[in-house]
Amino acid sequence: MKKLVFIAAAAALLGGPAIAQTNNDGNRSTGAGIAGGAATGAIIGGPVGAGVGAVVGGVLGGALAPPPPRVVTTVQQMPPPPSVVVRKRIRVGQPLPESVVLTPVPQAPEYSVAVVNDQRLIVEPRSRRVVQIVR
Repeated sequence: MKKLVFIAAAAALLGGPAIAQTNNDGNRSTGAGIAGGAATGAIIGGPVGAGVGAVVGGVLGGALAPPPPRVVTTVQQMPPPPSVVVRKRIRVGQPLPESVVLTPVPQAPEYSVAVVNDQRLIVEPRSRRVVQIVR
């Protein structure tokens, strides 16, 4: 079992760039997340930590990649939806409550926009996680 985990971790470390997916703005965030997570996990928890770190890093690296500049520009130019008040602090990576209405970004259905506490947010609609706070 240890050999299998070690081999998987080594494959993640060495194969990270080979399995990376490039998003629309050219970032290889998933591969970078896998490699970074595996390296950090290996330092903290050895081979088992490397395997776990690769999985977590890949998920977070891909999910929290900033949107392409064209999406940010579109969101900045859109008329803002009404602002909703949420009592907790809004952070990148945090899911929004179901009470917050998401408005799809034109020509970029993989993103939505919401205005919470007078802050314009770019959100991943499936998970409702904040991807970027637009200033």
